[in-house]
This record gives sequence, C-alpha cells and structure tokens, in this order.
Amino acid sequence: MEPHTEQTTFRVGTSGFSFDDWLGRAYPAGLAKTKMLEYYERVLGFDTVELNFTYYAMPTPRTLSSMVGRTNPGFCFVVRSHKDMTHDIWQDDDRRLLKDTSDVFKAFREGISPLVDTGRLGCVLVQFPVFFYPAPQNFDYLRKMPALMPGVSLVVEFRNRAWLRPDAYRLLEETGMGCCVVDEPKLPRLMPFEPRRTSDIAYFRFHGRNKNWFNASREERYNYLYSADELREFIPSLRSVSAGAKTTYTFFNNCHAGAAARNALMMKQMLGLIDALTPLQTHVVEGLPA
Repeated sequence: MEPHTEQTTFRVGTSGFSFDDWLGRAYPAGLAKTKMLEYYERVLGFDTVELNFTYYAMPTPRTLSSMVGRTNPGFCFVVRSHKDMTHDIWQDDDRRLLKDTSDVFKAFREGISPLVDTGRLGCVLVQFPVFFYPAPQNFDYLRKMPALMPGVSLVVEFRNRAWLRPDAYRLLEETGMGCCVVDEPKLPRLMPFEPRRTSDIAYFRFHGRNKNWFNASREERYNYLYSADELREFIPSLRSVSAGAKTTYTFFNNCHAGAAARNALMMKQMLGLIDALTPLQTHVVEGLPA
C-alpha cells in the first residue's frame, strides 16, 4: 500500500438520515421526509452520509441523482452494498456453494452511476454477515469483487471475528480494498475494535454496545448512546489509523432516536472539525427538543 503524503480529510456522519424517530430530536417535529437530507447537511452541518437503504432496495440512478441535486458539491456519499451481494450469495443451506452475483454487482454499479459520474461517491461499504466465514470460496469471492465494481473504491466490513487473520488483511491490501473498523458489543463471534487500514481510505463504523444484539429487533439493536468519555477513548486510534490516509470516514450507526446525530456532532467537536456548535446543533448534542 503506497503511503498518502497529504493530510487526511476527516468526514463524520451517520448511517442514514431519514428516520421518523429523529423528529423532535435531531430534526424539528413535522419536518417533511423530502427535507431531511437538506436539514442534515445545511443545519446539522454534516458533509457525508452512509446510505443504508441500498441494502434492502437496489439503488436507482433517478434516486441518487435527486440526492446529488439536493446537496452541495462538497457533500460526499457512501453507499452500502445490496444484500444480494453479501447476505444472499449462497446456493445451498450449508453455505458452501456460491451464486454467480456478477449481474447483481453490475446492476448496483449502474444504480450508483450518478454518484460516480459527479465525483460524489466516497466508496461502497460491503458489509458481510456474521455467518460469512473465512472459507476458501469466500476468499475467492472477496478477491473478485473489485473487478465487478470498476472505478469504485470498496471498503469491507466483517462481522465475524474469525476474519481477524493476517491473510484476510493481506487480501484487502493486495486488492486495494479498505477495511471497516467497527465498535460493537463485545460478544462472541462479533468483531472487536481493531484499528487498522488497508487502503488509502480509513473507515470507522460505530454500532453502539447494546448487549442484546442477537435478540433485539433491528431498530432496538442500535439503541445506544455513547458517552463523551467513551468517544474520547477512540480519538488516538482515529488519528493513528488516519495518518497517511486520503480520507477518513467515521459513521455512527446507533441511529435509534437520534443518538447517531448526537454522537457524530460530539465526535466532530473532539476532532476539531467544529469550532463552536450552533444553537440548533447544541440542542441535538444536549438531547433537547429540536
């Protein structure tokens, strides 16, 4: 991996922006869904967002063109891969035979083309499930991904700690793919916080520490608010891993009830990306009604 000599660009945001339970918390009560992205950028002050709806629905040029048009030129998008690229990729229940997903990758690449063509795509996050193990066929699957997404930077998130092995990180480096550093509950199988970088992108994703992870609903799983002391503990690792990176992305996925927006603004302050909070940002950080 060639070192990047310029200072990294820090971008901090949240994993998604369109949530009903942010109304009255991160967003004013009654804010229309069609105005949430503009409010997220222009009022809350974020310059990046991680789009997660693309896991459930294939992105379309029309939708992403609209998002480009509603944001300023300096706003950057990260897009999460579709489930048919990561979670539904096996032919059998034993998860030994893999499907040919080349058409899915092609459709996804076409769907995000407005972001690529306008230079507004940061990268694609390819997040695999906890039952994706480091088997030989899965190594092969990873190795083939960059060719299926031409002109796109990929960052891989593993959910199973079995991937904490030198040959996995070596594969990412050799293929030019980044690795997603996660903070999530310290539970068996899940990944620990392992700060490292395998490409010119440094990537951190904060899921919260809800210990009921495996039994909670999808919404409740991310019901966690990091304290200021907990966030400060990450600063040395963020600065260390980001040294030499072109861009450092930090996303908060603890989106329940607006916690991600609160924590993201707190992190921006701690990294020196905000000199002083605006009154509306202060309301969010202090948990006051928006």
